[in-house]
Amino acid sequence: MGYYKYVSKLWENPKKNLKKSYKDLLIKWRKEPAVTRADKPTRIDRARSMGYKAKQGITIARARVRMGGRNRPTPRRGRKPSKSGRTKYTPKKNLQVIAEERVQRKYPNMEVLNSYWVGDDGVSKWFEVILVDPVHPAILSDKDLAWISGHKRRVNRGLTSAGKKARGLRKKGTGSEKNRPSIRAKQGRGK
Repeated sequence: MGYYKYVSKLWENPKKNLKKSYKDLLIKWRKEPAVTRADKPTRIDRARSMGYKAKQGITIARARVRMGGRNRPTPRRGRKPSKSGRTKYTPKKNLQVIAEERVQRKYPNMEVLNSYWVGDDGVSKWFEVILVDPVHPAILSDKDLAWISGHKRRVNRGLTSAGKKARGLRKKGTGSEKNRPSIRAKQGRGK
């Protein structure tokens, strides 16, 4: 078994396998801003499988997203309380896509390549997002990553792995006819 296999085995159940070090990470991350740049990937196996390379032009950012549904502000007047519509507004996107979009807003000159889960507690989830500088010479000369220079705002168009999952594009065959080319193209009958 190679090194990455051992690392991925540890991250299958980090609370049990990593114990104190995982707990310390979460304590440290809670004190950081919601979007912060990381020196190196926390999960090197996952990062490499998602396209990360330790070279110039590639950056890792960690994003924190609150779990659960969304609340709307209470209307001040003119409604029955039962019709005020405050709770049970669930986003159509998953939390990973929301994390990627927030990182994209913070680093507008970079493109989101992919992201992966690194931790959660009772309140928040953390994702590490792989960012690529599309005009960096090291990226333009890399045969695996040069394609990204022709893409603009992939994350906002739902083209990352998490975005495609949120759009229901992982399904194939019977039951997924209304998902392609998009949910809107089929009058919202997909998913």
